[in-house]
Amino acid sequence: MTSSSDSTSSGTDPLTGAAPQDAAVPQSLAPLANAGWQFLLTAGLATIALGVVILAWTGETLRVIGVLFGIYLLVTGVFQLAAAFGTHVPGHLRALHFLTGALSVLLGLICFRGTLQSLLLLALWIGFSWLVRGIMMTVATVSAKAVPARGWTLFYGIISMLAGIVLIVSPLTSIAALTLTVGILAIVLGVVEVCHAVRMRVAVGRLARGTETRRRPLFHSRPHPQH
Repeated sequence: MTSSSDSTSSGTDPLTGAAPQDAAVPQSLAPLANAGWQFLLTAGLATIALGVVILAWTGETLRVIGVLFGIYLLVTGVFQLAAAFGTHVPGHLRALHFLTGALSVLLGLICFRGTLQSLLLLALWIGFSWLVRGIMMTVATVSAKAVPARGWTLFYGIISMLAGIVLIVSPLTSIAALTLTVGILAIVLGVVEVCHAVRMRVAVGRLARGTETRRRPLFHSRPHPQH
């Protein structure tokens, strides 16, 4: 006959003979998993809706993107102008901050003149950034032979250069194609998230059923201490 001290030291419940922490773990994880699949399902549906809106109203989407890009240029320009007059900026960098800030503000104001101007500036902005980044990555990879994954890095640098050249040569066509690609990718990503949420919901249901089968009874027949 095992005593209550032996049962306690072995980590099992003296009344049921089962480890109480085994049932506590699923009970603590179930609410978190339940909220997780609901959030994932909501995010997936929102992503699908965003992709549908982009594909259905491409012109309106491009107009909104142009306005947001203009706001971005204005905000960054104002901050750069403010930084040009800051005490922490060295003297030889004040002129650079001032010129870049003034140029950003000017380009931001041009964006608000029409959708065509803003999209043209956005495409050129992205194209030049991809081109410069691709050139830097390609040169660094060719000059340094000890770069990890050298082949993939060189391939990515060349692809970035080609994409930047395409955006610079035909900016409006490229930015429209890029918008359509983003819409399609958003729908695909949303579908994947919804499928993941459904699978998580099934796992939560199994977890809840396993917790219900391991619940402790409400009443226990406690033996008399003298027995």
